[in-house]
Amino acid sequence: MNTNQVAFREAKLQDLDRIVYMLSDDVLGNKRERYQQPLPESYIQAFQSIHSDPNNELIVACYGEEIVGVLQITFTPYITYQGGWRATIEGVRTATLERGKGIGSMLIRWTIQRAKERGCHIIQLTTDKKRPEALYFYEKLGFKASHEGLKLHL
Repeated sequence: MNTNQVAFREAKLQDLDRIVYMLSDDVLGNKRERYQQPLPESYIQAFQSIHSDPNNELIVACYGEEIVGVLQITFTPYITYQGGWRATIEGVRTATLERGKGIGSMLIRWTIQRAKERGCHIIQLTTDKKRPEALYFYEKLGFKASHEGLKLHL
């Protein structure tokens, strides 16, 4: 694969099957995702909500017609930082057979540029503590583990 030929764009509904497959094709993802045919309606509803919200973007990395990466970026206004905007990255995946080729790094760098274009002063993400290699990956791209994140599953 020539990574110079990887392009980034907003996802389309017809991409959803491949996106859900990538999210589920992973040790942690296969425990929380339901990749089946047809896709559960919840994925379609989530896609439509993301697609209709100007502060959410579902981005795919494409090599030709093949989707090889995905992430979601959410833009949020805050009262802190003098009313500044921040971007949050979620659901980052590179296709299993394409990992280690630089696609994930390119996707994150593209997203950082997108956040700058939107006027964000900070970009943030979380990574599961069960993924130490992901933490190392993000740190190599300039992210710092500056806060302790907490979650409460409802």
